[in-house]
Amino acid sequence: MTDLRALLDRYVADGTVPGAVALVARGEHTEVAAVGSADVEGTAPMARDSIFRFASITKEAVSAVAMMLVEDGVLRLDDRIDRRLPELASPRVVRTPRSPVDDVVPANRPITVLDVLSSRMGYGFPSDFTLPAVQPLFDEVQADGRNPQNFPPPDEWLTKLARIPMLYQPGEAWLYNTSYDVLGVLLERASGSSLPDLMAERLFEPLGMADTGFVVPAAKRGRFTSFYRVREDGGLELSDAPDGQWSTLPAFASGAGGLVGTVDDWLRFSRMLLAEGTAGGRRLLSAESVRQLVTNHLSRADRESSALFLEGHGWGFGGSVDVATTEPGNEPGRYGWVGGTGTSAHLVPGAEAVSILLTQVAMAGPAAPKIMRDFWVYAAR
Repeated sequence: MTDLRALLDRYVADGTVPGAVALVARGEHTEVAAVGSADVEGTAPMARDSIFRFASITKEAVSAVAMMLVEDGVLRLDDRIDRRLPELASPRVVRTPRSPVDDVVPANRPITVLDVLSSRMGYGFPSDFTLPAVQPLFDEVQADGRNPQNFPPPDEWLTKLARIPMLYQPGEAWLYNTSYDVLGVLLERASGSSLPDLMAERLFEPLGMADTGFVVPAAKRGRFTSFYRVREDGGLELSDAPDGQWSTLPAFASGAGGLVGTVDDWLRFSRMLLAEGTAGGRRLLSAESVRQLVTNHLSRADRESSALFLEGHGWGFGGSVDVATTEPGNEPGRYGWVGGTGTSAHLVPGAEAVSILLTQVAMAGPAAPKIMRDFWVYAAR
């Protein structure tokens, strides 16, 4: 039977990735494999403590901290976000998703914290990228999150977003990504702290996630992997070096995808969720808050209209929720997400299962690459 190392070695051997770190845990049994190199030159072997760009799995951690502020009474799920984000006090919505960007109507109700956490605020990426209101979102606001230094400061970013019409009325449809950058700004204003400081204080330090953050200090860059994109000829080209985008704190700490860290850091976070919010005898989240994070909040219509990203599955807060076994590797109740830098992190409540795959090659689109799907099948055995 193929083991985890052998599975990953195949993808290193054929040049799909320079290296990878993966972990599969079920109950007390944990299997970890670190294969290949931290860069295509082979200057350093991949190691269990290698640091990767987490990208969009960041959404899970930021959503967990949001629920901590809800428990503190700083936020409520039914709060209007314009109380802290006045830029979004009078959002405009295109009359229909296919309407021109200047054919708008007022939002029929305020955007709530729940709308943002469940990715149904009205802003974001639909399955159809040809819709007229999508282009200004890409051109003017939603830069590639894998280049965090390209974002302006939060206040400027939010002002630009407010000038663009929403695709849907609040609560009407699931749209990808943008709401978690909005969530990061909301958490900063609600807490009075920067998002990096808030995340460190409420999550990373209590869990001992020592290598997770929005920047990689010089002393740790020897463990930071290089990041690549696939060329048209199938080869890999360098997109970001260890002394690149994450060597200084960005002006905008992205709640949608700005974190870096290690496989063991993410395991600590995952096990806290599996333990219903506790770690090391300390409660960080209530069991009810964890339940809301990992439970599907979408209707069948929501799931079907968002098939490009969700592939028919649901969405909790910050991550997808498998609602059925639609293909090998799915497990009903599995919660987690993928990152555009080639990362994947999931857990299965009740089964005490965690699966994490960290690579350093950019995904070409929303569909998970073969290495990721093969890993999911392996993890679900």
